[in-house]
Amino acid sequence: MQDDVDLIKALYAAAEGESLDLPAFVSFFSKDGYARNVPAGVDFHGDDIAMVAGGMAEAFPDVHREILGINAMDGVVVVELAIRGTHTGDFATPAGTLAPTGRTIDVPCCDVFQVKDGKVVSFHCYNAATVMQQQLGLTG
Repeated sequence: MQDDVDLIKALYAAAEGESLDLPAFVSFFSKDGYARNVPAGVDFHGDDIAMVAGGMAEAFPDVHREILGINAMDGVVVVELAIRGTHTGDFATPAGTLAPTGRTIDVPCCDVFQVKDGKVVSFHCYNAATVMQQQLGLTG
């Protein structure tokens, strides 16, 4: 179980805005692994998995994922975290591209990973998209 936790911590480190390493981020996934942005209803496979970390880092170059809690059991790792950053780049959304607002975000999130043989086979991100929308000034 500790190996799974260490794997996920290393995955998050590869996704940090200041030390972004997209090839490393993708390398943590199995050949058939995928990432799912649950609120957006979008799945990423293969090399497109890089878009998960790359898209956030493009929009929020200082993006940081603060791990608040992490639990592992039987190949499942659940992480409670906050996604924080400053919106200084274009942000691709299902509704179109949002130009930089200069606003900061502090978005609650829960990520659920399934790990097998030292690789991520699935990553489901449950981020509070409505909180992010409010913080970016998109909703009242």
